[in-house]
Amino acid sequence: MTAQGPFDPAAVELTVLMPCLNEAETVATCIQKAQHSIARLGLVAEVVIADNGSTDGSQDIARQSGARVVDVPMRGYGAALQAGIAAARGRWIIMGDADDSYDFSRLEAFVEKLREGHDLVMGNRFRGGIAPGAMPPLHRYLGNPVLSFIGRLFFRSSIGDFHCGLRGFSKQAAERMDLQTTGMEFASEMVVKASLLGLRIAEVPTTLSPDGRSRPPHLRSWRDGWRHLRFLLMYSPRWLFLYPGFALMVLGLALAVSLAWGPWRIAGVELDIHTMLYAAAMVIVGFQAVTFAVFTKRFAIQEGLLPSDRRLDRAMRWINLEKGLIASGVLLVLGLAGTGWAIGEWWRAGFGELDPRRAMRVAIASVLLLSLGIQIGLASFFLSILSLRRK
Repeated sequence: MTAQGPFDPAAVELTVLMPCLNEAETVATCIQKAQHSIARLGLVAEVVIADNGSTDGSQDIARQSGARVVDVPMRGYGAALQAGIAAARGRWIIMGDADDSYDFSRLEAFVEKLREGHDLVMGNRFRGGIAPGAMPPLHRYLGNPVLSFIGRLFFRSSIGDFHCGLRGFSKQAAERMDLQTTGMEFASEMVVKASLLGLRIAEVPTTLSPDGRSRPPHLRSWRDGWRHLRFLLMYSPRWLFLYPGFALMVLGLALAVSLAWGPWRIAGVELDIHTMLYAAAMVIVGFQAVTFAVFTKRFAIQEGLLPSDRRLDRAMRWINLEKGLIASGVLLVLGLAGTGWAIGEWWRAGFGELDPRRAMRVAIASVLLLSLGIQIGLASFFLSILSLRRK
């Protein structure tokens, strides 16, 4: 569609993309609003409906309204949008739901930011206005604010509304992001990857109205909220594994070392070998979490789920199988030495009763050293396997 003259597919500036699943009541209205906006802005543009298997005639209504329909057999919000992005002819894409909750007649702010060179332009419903009844209180006051805060914290993003469905981006940026998810978490993946890749991101106020459908929405609050949270955690090994694991390891190590020379009292409470045993367990669990962070990040980068990390690349050039095995061997030798001393003490006692406060300190420290030595050795082998080059 153009403001004037015939349509030239090779000259399309903008694709307005709408995922659709049984939106017969509203899809025509959304298309007409987008067409009015396109005409007012004088754009060479198209409207594409990525249909996800509608059974209510949405496809025919969309075609009659002047949109191009892309049939997407794979179910899922992300699957529909991925297919629509792949089929889009425009240099820029503005996507939004086909339920008439977003105002497609007011696209100028998105187009302006895209023309300025921004790779991703997000709508912000909290800045633009949320009409009464447009967003459930659970989403407005808990779900969206909490998930958006987590997204900003984990990925150093400035986006205030992580889950606004109305957003624009360049097709080149979409190709760089290499989006993978097929469900509702697609919305989070786009913002996360754009932030990690250092793309230029802008936010514009947008309004949200009650949708025009008579049926319930496809969104399921707790299920889809959990999927978004799970995605944010999985895409940030630092917060899921590294930071908790490192804190646990440092705290456990501090406790274990301080108790290795004898009990001590704090606020009238005596800490002794029982505390030392739990402290050793904290060190082991914390170390496992830290290694999981490294494994996850390495694997995600190799699979294209996360962009490369220069700090991790430098660390991997220094850490190799041979150095890991040396560190493993040192800890195993120390652990075996402690075990030998404990057995010697037991032998000198005629294999009878030992003073637990003395013997257990050495036994706990030895078991900790042996466990860490074995884990470092195994982790070194696994990292080497992950680092193998593949065609």
